[in-house]
This record gives sequence, C-alpha cells and structure tokens, in this order.
Amino acid sequence: MTNSRTGAEAVTVIRGRGRVSALGLALPTASEAPASSFITHATGVPVAALPAPAEAAVAELRRHPSYRQLDRTVLLALLAARQATAQAGWKNDEMVSGELVSDVQEYHLLNSPTHHFTISPLAVSIGSSRGATGRLEEFHAGFLAEGSVPVAASPLTTLGNVASWVAYDAGQHGGAALSHSSTCSSAFQALGNARAWLKAGMATRFLAGGTEAPLTDFTLAQMRAIGIYSPLAAADWPCRPGAGRPSTFVLGEGAAVFALEQLSAAQVAAETGPLLVLAGVGFGFEAIGSKTGLSPEGQHFQQAMREALAQASLSPADIDAVVLHSPGTPAGDAAERAALRAVFGPTLPALLSNKWLVGHTLGASAALSLDFACHVLETQQWSSVPFVTDLASYGNKPIRRILVNAAGFGGNAASAVVELR
Repeated sequence: MTNSRTGAEAVTVIRGRGRVSALGLALPTASEAPASSFITHATGVPVAALPAPAEAAVAELRRHPSYRQLDRTVLLALLAARQATAQAGWKNDEMVSGELVSDVQEYHLLNSPTHHFTISPLAVSIGSSRGATGRLEEFHAGFLAEGSVPVAASPLTTLGNVASWVAYDAGQHGGAALSHSSTCSSAFQALGNARAWLKAGMATRFLAGGTEAPLTDFTLAQMRAIGIYSPLAAADWPCRPGAGRPSTFVLGEGAAVFALEQLSAAQVAAETGPLLVLAGVGFGFEAIGSKTGLSPEGQHFQQAMREALAQASLSPADIDAVVLHSPGTPAGDAAERAALRAVFGPTLPALLSNKWLVGHTLGASAALSLDFACHVLETQQWSSVPFVTDLASYGNKPIRRILVNAAGFGGNAASAVVELR
C-alpha cells in the first residue's frame, strides 16, 4: 500500500520536545565526533550517566521547596517537560490572570519563567519502568536499619507521583495525570494513550514521554544477575547494538517528553512550516514462558510494527528508517531483526540506534529513541558508529518517515511511526 494521504486529515503533532541523557540536554550533530558518553560506576560496570551540566540542572531543580525530596526519576522528567513546553510555546500568552494562590506557586512562577498556570486543557502521560527507584531503595535501607520509615516514604515512591509532579510543574489544573509502567516500552504506552485521548477529544494538549533513573547498586545488580551486562570498558563504547557477541547491555539514565496537540484538517491546512506527526503507536504481546518474554521470531515486534503502520495508513515500503530497540543483547537483537525481515522482507530500511550513545534507559528508552528519530528527520543526519555493526552510516536518501521500536520483559513490545510533513 502506498501512502495516498493529502495531509489534510486531523493529526497528532509534536509541538515541542525535550530530553536529558548521557548526552546532556541536547543532541549532537553529525559533524561532532562523539567521545564515549559512558563512565565507570562505583560498582565497577560502565553506565551512561548525566554529564556535569545536566547534573547541575538537576541540582538547580532541587532548590525548589517542593522538589527537594523528589526522586531523580521525577526530576529528569521535569527537565525534559520544561524543554518541551518551552519549545511548544505553551507559556506567556496562556497565563492565568488571577492572583497566585500560594507561596509555593509564587516561588515556582518566579523561578521557572517558561512555566505558568494555564487555563487551556492540559493532560500528562508519563511512563517509567521502575519509578522512584533511588528513593525506594533509600527508604528500604532506612527501614532495615531503624525499623521505621518517614511519613513521605509512600507518596514519594508511588509510580503515580511521576506524572503528578510533571503536571504540577507545568501548571496543570483539572486535567488527567497518568503514569504507565510496562517495562522498557513504558514511554510508548504513555504516548499511545496520549494520542488516543487526543483523537477522542478527551484533551487538547498532552505532555507525554518517559523517564528513568536506574543507576543504583540494586538495579545494576539485577541486570548483572541476568547475565547480559557488557564486559567492555566505559571508554570503549561498551553498548554495541547489532555487534553480536558478547552481550553489551549497558544501563543509562534519562528522560524525554513531547508536547502533543491534535490538529484539525483546517489547522493542518493553515500550517506554514513542517510538522512532526506522531502517525501511529502500535502494541504487541507474546505469552511465552521465558523470563524475558522474547521469541526468536520477535512475534510481539511484528504485531507492534504492523499495528503502527496500519494506524499511519502506511506500507512497509513507506518507511525510510527504523530506530531499533536493540539493546546489545544477542538474542534480543536477533529477534528484532527477524521480526523486521518478516514485516519488511529481505531488504530493510536504514537501521539506526541511539543506545550506543545513551545506554539502555529502560522506561525512558522509547521516548529517547523517538526524540532521536525526530532529530534525524529534522537534520537528516546522525553520528557514525565507531564499531562493527549493521547500523546504517550516513546516507544520501531523504528520511521522511521513521518507525521506532521498543520492547521489554514480560513479552510486550511497542512501535511508533513519526513523519515529517
């Protein structure tokens, strides 16, 4: 099926986006020769941690009276969401004209100039695999040592506190604040839900994405226990999607959030500039008895990709590139490629990845991959990979539509289609 759309139908557009990762708060250009963004964790394994400028931004957030006790996962989401709302222009012209209602809000408005309490409907949908990992482990350690926990332990560690604080920081009043957890496809669960709400008219604007801060001793020990962690040194590009054996899974931290709007046909026709369109978000599931829920054929990947393409009214031939889930595990990488061949045939689109730069960020990974896909669409560039792999080098073919994959333990997978119109 060849895409025959005129571009005049109602669509979900990405008005703004923000991110924070081992690359910082921005994405590198292809002309920049990247140095390894990985460091050696105190436990001795490589990780993709925030660089100093991004770390300073996290510290600045903690100066907010209400934010001092929040988990790092929440703070990363706030950083990304602030970028997304600023880029979308959801700010000065939407301020509430009434008086400020509390000292905390006054501090917030004075110290966060791009974020104001708005009157137009805004909803929030955020995915995270593990939620408030650091605070949960801290509170549990305190309980083992002292036999008690502080009053704040429960509200600060529930998964719902991620989306609710993003909503608070964005000045939301009265809209939905939704949190999702579906392992490493959590961000696409959040984005798919947001897209469905927008299409149904249940909201007019959404902040949606994923966040994760899993670089704790306990989480790293879990990944090492599975036997997939990379043996390579931090300086030697330890996460290598598509490179085969050994397994080169490396944990990273980060977040990406998108400012989404649903445009009517008339609004689409009135647009004068290019639009980033979230054209489809599909899901798949395979119920098998393994601890990872992954078949050699990647059936869940196949289901998710076909559903995303169907929502976008596209055929496989319409896709110019695929941003892989591909975490550097031989079995996972092979299953995804088998699924790609089942959907696309023997000739595959350009295969891309950002995990060799930012590691596997669990519940944030799908969002960071989508942000990377948007970057490729806008710049038509990406960095060359410094190791032997099947990932594509920079080419001359225009990239207009990209499929993005994600999958996680438990047999779930998700795919999204993003296009530049």
